[in-house]
Amino acid sequence: MTRIVVYESMYGNTRAIAEAVAAGLGGATVLSVHEAPEALEGVELLVVGGPTHMHGLTTALGRRMAVEGAQKHGSHIEPDAADARGLREWLADVRGGAGLHVAAFDTRASGAVAFTGSAARGIARRLRRGGFDVLATESFVVTGTEGPLTDGELERARAWGAALVRRLEGTPAQAFAGSAP
Repeated sequence: MTRIVVYESMYGNTRAIAEAVAAGLGGATVLSVHEAPEALEGVELLVVGGPTHMHGLTTALGRRMAVEGAQKHGSHIEPDAADARGLREWLADVRGGAGLHVAAFDTRASGAVAFTGSAARGIARRLRRGGFDVLATESFVVTGTEGPLTDGELERARAWGAALVRRLEGTPAQAFAGSAP
């Protein structure tokens, strides 16, 4: 099965989750949104993730603000964080092949989604509009605006990736509790 994990990351937290999900999938190609192809023929499972900024998917303005804030405070910022093309733009152009299953994740602050927002919901909505079969969504928690990830989130991301594979194979996947397709 061909598996791809596409992510957008500002501070490295979402990239770390993407890599952990890929490990849980039993190995997958991990691509930043800046490297991701728009045509996905031959892919059987696509997992897409991004950080939650201002209650949803990042925007060009939000990316610029993140870069400026990181520079001002001397914080780590991912190399392509200021790129004008993020997940929002990529999702508008991506095309899938027949039978392509997808899942969405985000990184966000701890708390109720009503207060923190969720990029995963926006990712899933855009993928559904594009005709993709959304299997699940999940959120992974960071402490503060820039992180780090909350303890145990990388392990939980690996387990979620493994649960996605079990779900595709038709095996019960208890790890989907709380995930809404």
